[in-house]
Amino acid sequence: MESGNNTQISGFLLLGFSERPELQLLIFGLFLTMYLITVCGNLLIILAVTSDSLLHTPMYFFLCNLSFVDICFTSTTIPKMLRNIQTQSKVITYEGCITQIYFLILFAVLDIFLLTVMAYDRFVAICHPLHYTIIMNHRLCGLMILVSWIVCILNSLLQSLTALRLSFCTNLEIPHFFCELNQVVQLASSDTFLNNVVMYFAAILLGGGPFAGILYSYSKIVSCIRGISSAQGKYKAFSTCVSHLSVVSLYYCTVLGVYLSSAATHSSHSSATASVMYTVVTPMLNPFIYSLRNKDIKRALKLFFVKETTKLSQH
Repeated sequence: MESGNNTQISGFLLLGFSERPELQLLIFGLFLTMYLITVCGNLLIILAVTSDSLLHTPMYFFLCNLSFVDICFTSTTIPKMLRNIQTQSKVITYEGCITQIYFLILFAVLDIFLLTVMAYDRFVAICHPLHYTIIMNHRLCGLMILVSWIVCILNSLLQSLTALRLSFCTNLEIPHFFCELNQVVQLASSDTFLNNVVMYFAAILLGGGPFAGILYSYSKIVSCIRGISSAQGKYKAFSTCVSHLSVVSLYYCTVLGVYLSSAATHSSHSSATASVMYTVVTPMLNPFIYSLRNKDIKRALKLFFVKETTKLSQH
């Protein structure tokens, strides 16, 4: 492709993990399996929450939203990668790349916002149990979700619009399995100062801000738990936070691991491999983390399948 501005670009090349043909089938099978587990696992949580009236509480409302976002998050990248392997093509159109960037940023930041809202929910439940139903009413829960979506949509739109102003030359190879904004910016032949400012500002504000909120919520939760006299009461209070803490730790540690490893090794391929953790592995593990130790989810799913089996047997 000849050098020119962004309106003349037909597409980018996603190099993926390996160019060795013998590994393509293995990569295809592995990612297809992880994608199906992610979709099925998160759909089961949504099914459990929506089918059981006892789970129509703020905690499970937020969990249901998190599961939906996780399905969308993985669906932004994996299907395109699988199709490229199947068709033995590495091409993604310019429009497709910008669209992928938009939705990837949208759902990645939404994940962070939802985890922050869930931390606040746990804070109110443990530190203000008598006022929980008054504070965490339907209106506030809906408003927090709505604000999260609006902020994330505006941020994603801003990031995508700044990417649209970039010009590119002949090097259009992205050493990744999806269009990662930072990788695309590095390929640009035009000035990227504005893009870098917007990226870093958004990372500090929308990544660091919610993380500070989560830390504050859990500092208050720890203080409240320490004030509980009985060991059984402490265990019960802490057990309601274990799943959420596990997901927060997994998500933030993997995201930090991606950027620290890529900064240390300066290798785009190592960054692509590390990115699998937060884009694929974390959404896949979330349903297991929230359901394996959760008796309410298990009970709701069991009741649902018993009802469906009974209906089928009657027909």
